[in-house]
Amino acid sequence: MKKQNYQLKTATFGGGCFWCTEAIFQEVAGVVSVTSGYSGGITNNTPTYEDVCSGLTGHAEVIQIEYNPNCIYYEELLVIFMTTHNPTLLNRQGADVGSQYRSIVFFENSKEKAIIEIVFRELEPYFERQILTEVKRFEHFFKAEDRHQQYYQLNKRFGYCTAVIEPKLIEFRRQYADRLKKAS
Repeated sequence: MKKQNYQLKTATFGGGCFWCTEAIFQEVAGVVSVTSGYSGGITNNTPTYEDVCSGLTGHAEVIQIEYNPNCIYYEELLVIFMTTHNPTLLNRQGADVGSQYRSIVFFENSKEKAIIEIVFRELEPYFERQILTEVKRFEHFFKAEDRHQQYYQLNKRFGYCTAVIEPKLIEFRRQYADRLKKAS
């Protein structure tokens, strides 16, 4: 077996409910893992789902993606993210309303911030309204409770999964067929 010559990188995005974004990025080639969690809030204590839903902590529901930069670039992940949710809505996605459902991208360094600015500029003409996605320096990521991990994979028959996540996945698979993991 050939030794891998790369170091995995992370990207942290919030596009509304983390169940939807987690399900999408689990299917992207080059993505090694996706973890649902919380970021962007005002506390350094681990928030619970209930804390975040209250809106008092300032956290957003996010996913943290671990990826192989030799297989997919940060800008590709960002484009997929920006085109699989509505980045022109403030504090909402679909029926989910509140600051915890805001569109947000976290950067870890000046190179990522520059990439975000370029991608936003390039994508904005394709949207009917201005991109309202918050851009913020990454500080902390708090893993969500176990019941929120792999949610779609474990609950495909539940109403939210069939009514909200499945249609998003169908559109994602159609739009990004060339970026999907190969079936083994």
